[in-house]
Amino acid sequence: MLKRLHLRDFVIVDELDIELGAGFTVLTGETGAGKSILIDALQLALGQRADSGVVREGAARTEVTAEFDLPASLQAWLDEAGFAAEDGSLLLRRTVDAQGKSRAWINGSTATVTQLREVADHLVDIHGQHAWQSLTRPAAVRALLDAQAGVDPQPLAAAWQAWRQALAALADARARRDTLERERERLAWQLAELDKLNPGEGEWEQINTEQQRLAHAQALLDGSRAALDAIAEGDQPADALLHRAIDALQAVADYDPELRAVADVLHSAAAQLDDAAHSLHAYLGRSEPDPERLAELDTRLGAWISLARRYRRSPAELPALAHGWRQELANLDAAADLQALEARASAAEAAWRQAAQVTSRQRQRAAGPLGQAVTQAMQQLGMAGGRFEVALLPQDEPQAHGLESVEFRVAGHTGSTPRPLAKVASGGELSRLALAIAVTTAQGGLVAAAGPSPKVGRQAAAASAQALADHVGTLIFDEIDAGVGGTVADSVGRLMKQLGRSCQVLAVTHLAQVAACADGHLLVAKARKGRQTVSDVQAVSGEARVAEIARMLGGERLAGTSRAHALALLGTPGTASKGPAA
Repeated sequence: MLKRLHLRDFVIVDELDIELGAGFTVLTGETGAGKSILIDALQLALGQRADSGVVREGAARTEVTAEFDLPASLQAWLDEAGFAAEDGSLLLRRTVDAQGKSRAWINGSTATVTQLREVADHLVDIHGQHAWQSLTRPAAVRALLDAQAGVDPQPLAAAWQAWRQALAALADARARRDTLERERERLAWQLAELDKLNPGEGEWEQINTEQQRLAHAQALLDGSRAALDAIAEGDQPADALLHRAIDALQAVADYDPELRAVADVLHSAAAQLDDAAHSLHAYLGRSEPDPERLAELDTRLGAWISLARRYRRSPAELPALAHGWRQELANLDAAADLQALEARASAAEAAWRQAAQVTSRQRQRAAGPLGQAVTQAMQQLGMAGGRFEVALLPQDEPQAHGLESVEFRVAGHTGSTPRPLAKVASGGELSRLALAIAVTTAQGGLVAAAGPSPKVGRQAAAASAQALADHVGTLIFDEIDAGVGGTVADSVGRLMKQLGRSCQVLAVTHLAQVAACADGHLLVAKARKGRQTVSDVQAVSGEARVAEIARMLGGERLAGTSRAHALALLGTPGTASKGPAA
């Protein structure tokens, strides 16, 4: 539920703070007073696109803050997004500066406009005065039924996309059959050349190292022998000289500790010389020239270099090149396998049809109850005897949205056959039908709540209202009752008051009959403030409310009659309660 709305420097509002209560609240006022400005401000706080035009002339920026009761459905989302919730409240704030730059906050933390919109889906449902226009658009009609049926569009859309992709791959393979075959032959021949070499990962470095060793085998042996002679086996080997030095120091080390440290270093060096001599002995024992192995390595290195030059790669890249070509060949084989592609397309089609049939069954279960619920609402809106139907029309060709199109049909009076809404309904009827549908389906889940065969009457209306309250906490009707009058206006007011028992309802209206049914009444008025015109909102009750209802009925020229009529409208117990604070 919307608890508070604060505006600063918004269009023609300098500063305004409104507290709202539960039930049904109306906003009324003279034409042009700015009644819809409050709805526009709320939509800004809920993530609507903003521009500098919303900033009051002469101000640096506009600011809108909306405080709601925190719905349980949003708690997990807030926790995941890192927006701490305190005291069961949700605070949305939005600013727009004179250059059109916008900033947003949720519970005091910086947020994106997209996040505001995600939150809005759980808070408010707004129905505008042109809602009837969507009743003639097939996509909007289908979306309305699907929302009531609880259809999840994702599985059907994903299955459709997979089917389209499978068909595209099949068509591409058929069109490129010859090209794919030539490409496959080329790759297969190149792979055969590489497979003859069979280059192993890391092999190029290994055979290079071994070839270098064998190519310089004699030099390696000569160097190792000379080193061994110098260390241990020559006329004056290093190890003998080192041990002589150690003996000389040990003879005098007891007289000076510093020489003992030098002797220790020489001992360490002697041990290292022994290790080196042992290693050289071992190397000379197992190493000898191997001309045959050297020739074998030279041949293989030549093959590596030849293929690398042919394919303009470095020799070390040949293993990766072979792996990549094998993958390409496998992809070409798959792309050229018409039988497999046809099977894939058939399986994708079957998956889409299965998803479409599930959607069709959901729509079929929802169509009847939705038609009955709207028909019941029509009886209260000056269309007695009228009937509303939701028709599911099979399509000749499959479509992304399923196996059928959805059409709204209406019969204006008893005995007439329902026909497509756009062909038989007048402008006034369209407006009333839009209101009937809005009241019936203002929030998703109505059909599911009412069941496949809802009872028509007060029980159905109560179930409908409860279903509305279960989805979002606030419903807003922005002059959706335009073009309605007389006894129909009385029914509109009663319907909105009935909705207000289960959720918060705000309505911008010109109808006195609707305003008289409200639990709370906000009066919007323009006034001069210095050189500027500003809009202000005040809660009215008692005589002030009677005067406003009278103005809506007949204006000043019929003040006496209008006032009497206003008192009669407000005579129903409970309709003249105190309004929300502003």
